[in-house]
Amino acid sequence: MKPGTKPKPTHLKLIEGNRGKRPLNRKEARTIPALPAPPPHLTADALEEWNRVAVWLHRIGLLSEVDRAALAAYAQAYGRWVQAERAITKMAEKDQLTGGLMIKTSNGNAIQNPLVGTANKAAADMMRYAAEFGMTPSARSRIESQASDQDSDPADRFFA
Repeated sequence: MKPGTKPKPTHLKLIEGNRGKRPLNRKEARTIPALPAPPPHLTADALEEWNRVAVWLHRIGLLSEVDRAALAAYAQAYGRWVQAERAITKMAEKDQLTGGLMIKTSNGNAIQNPLVGTANKAAADMMRYAAEFGMTPSARSRIESQASDQDSDPADRFFA
């Protein structure tokens, strides 16, 4: 494994194949799917995002009680991103030249609006957390959901 590369979960190795021929962890920890309650400290935007994605993640078997903090971090990063983007948009209404992306210092020098950095950092954090939950197209291509037997084709178990 390369330094910094996350280990692939055993169930993914079984599906995709174990190219590295490393021993499989047959005792890998598993969680019970659950829909945790959102923590009370979430902002309104963060809570709205939590409510939007938590049910979906639970429905496909990717959310458990232990994931509460990670989902809260995702939702809060989303909320911070939205808040920063709203503030930039409001500044853009008064700044036709740079659209709120630049501000002037007390010396009269133009610098990047600090809100742009805040928005970029929050978006990067949000996307990192989103990938952990399979909420990006590339992340979804690497995970297996726990679909119910009603949703699956009986022939799938013979051709898998």
